[in-house]
Amino acid sequence: MHPHGISLNGSASDRRRLQVIVADPGSLEGVMSGDGLGTSAIMAETDKSKTCVCRSLERFMRECFDGLLRDRSRSPGRAPVPPKHVAEIVRLTQATPPHEAAHWTLRAMSTVAGIEASTVQGI
Repeated sequence: MHPHGISLNGSASDRRRLQVIVADPGSLEGVMSGDGLGTSAIMAETDKSKTCVCRSLERFMRECFDGLLRDRSRSPGRAPVPPKHVAEIVRLTQATPPHEAAHWTLRAMSTVAGIEASTVQGI
């Protein structure tokens, strides 16, 4: 069953148009849904996540065929760590830790470098 009770029903001409654009990998979910396959079957056939399949089907419901030809743009994610921060962390790992400690702790490293602890872990 599709998410939120979504069911795709179209005319024969809609089906032909959908088959023409099936070469686009993103449109495959619409064709399979038109064949009566559920979300789980589409996920197994296309090797895509449930989120991806549901987004494609919902986009098709809102925008019909045009929705299958493109995906909504999303933010690019986290920016990479600037090289100066990476160089500073590497330099600090080779220096003596503060307070006569035997080794750097994550918290001490992030405080001295002035960046988040999770950023230090990613370096």
